[in-house]
Amino acid sequence: MSVRSPRVLVVDDEADLRELLELTLVKMGLDVDSAATVAEARALLARHPYQLVLTDMRLPDGLGLELVRDVATTYKNTPIAVVTAFGSADNAVVALKAGAFDYIAKPVALDQLRLLVRSALRVHEAAPGVHSNGPADAEAVDGRLKGGSAVMAALRAQIGRLARSMAPIAIHGESGSGKELAAREIHARSPRAGQPFIAVNCGAIPEALMEAEFFGYRKGAFTGAADDRDGFFQAANGGTLLLDEVADLPLAMQVKLLRAIQERRVRKIGATSEEPVDVRLISATHKNLARCVEQGAFRQDLFYRLNVIELAVPPLRERQGDLPALADAILERLGGGGHKAALGPGVLEALAGYRFPGNVRELENILERALAFANDGVIEVADLALKAGQVSQGGDGVAVAASSAASSAISSSAPADLPANLPDYLIAIERDIILRALAQTQFNRTQAAQLLGISFRQLRYQMQKLNIQEPEA
Repeated sequence: MSVRSPRVLVVDDEADLRELLELTLVKMGLDVDSAATVAEARALLARHPYQLVLTDMRLPDGLGLELVRDVATTYKNTPIAVVTAFGSADNAVVALKAGAFDYIAKPVALDQLRLLVRSALRVHEAAPGVHSNGPADAEAVDGRLKGGSAVMAALRAQIGRLARSMAPIAIHGESGSGKELAAREIHARSPRAGQPFIAVNCGAIPEALMEAEFFGYRKGAFTGAADDRDGFFQAANGGTLLLDEVADLPLAMQVKLLRAIQERRVRKIGATSEEPVDVRLISATHKNLARCVEQGAFRQDLFYRLNVIELAVPPLRERQGDLPALADAILERLGGGGHKAALGPGVLEALAGYRFPGNVRELENILERALAFANDGVIEVADLALKAGQVSQGGDGVAVAASSAASSAISSSAPADLPANLPDYLIAIERDIILRALAQTQFNRTQAAQLLGISFRQLRYQMQKLNIQEPEA
């Protein structure tokens, strides 16, 4: 029994364009039906299941936007893409917000059309329950996206809905709240999960290197260009590109990025032609992008293109019921090798009374540092060293009591002359203890880690952080 080819519905009142689209899709091995009006399209949709609908935005008896809403409501597992007039970015954004999977601009570039169709068919194959066993899954569900709080359940549900679309997503959230993990989860639950996920920190790239890093370059394009090199867009082709801290992009680069997003083509430095790229764009920032636009630091047209769908990642203080699950996951990761640390009495209560200005990243740092000081892998309240001024004074007093207990424990072990700089003092103590353990084991890091009750990986991290190097033989 033969397998039926995917069926596509093309809706356009321009006979020449409709014929071009039909011929291209048939050559791709697809079955194609066509309609010239909204009414004809609705009749065909009622009679046949389609794996993709491709519609013009302006039709004789209505707008393609009406079909977008119909399909998004009635045929939820059928992706619909729109054909927009050249330069009609507003229409494209409106269609994406209404539920369109993607868009393509006139005049239609056939290579871009083929990329769009392949992406849409992957989406349909993943329906109705988008799922992936790709490499990004384990990383995405780890750490900051754990927890059963209502806000996290809502976040995961929204991520599930967004995973099937190609619409750009702007993720907002405070530093350390898990914006990149949310982006990875979107990728992991999308039909692109088997393709690359490339995360770029826009604030960490020198301005002079940005164009080369984003778009690549040809050999000999400039001094030092010894070979051809792909940029971030080429590396993410077929997958997802995360522009982290996108608000830090300089204005000159914003112009070039906007053109790449609009044209879906990039040109390497030194190249004479552009090449198409199929990339799902996700941006993230802890800044208020709308305010950056008002202040002239961010282009309004780029903001409009990136901010099609918003996703807000809640701060830790709004999901403190997740603290036990988060702490458990972090300690399991820090322990490594089956040696899992534990929390002593009152530690969770002390953490619950803390405001976490650095969110889950700060929780990770606090627990990692506490584990370095903990005896036998059991973290006590005194090991937490929570920042002064961030401990809640309200509630039932548990946090205040825990904080007082920590102060008492610290004061009982502190020197008579208090250090002038506590962080430097603690770093010096930590460095001294690690050096003693290493000296005792003749710099055998595995044995030193066992002596200190920590994992080899954690010891290696602490050595790098404290610039402790093995002496030359």
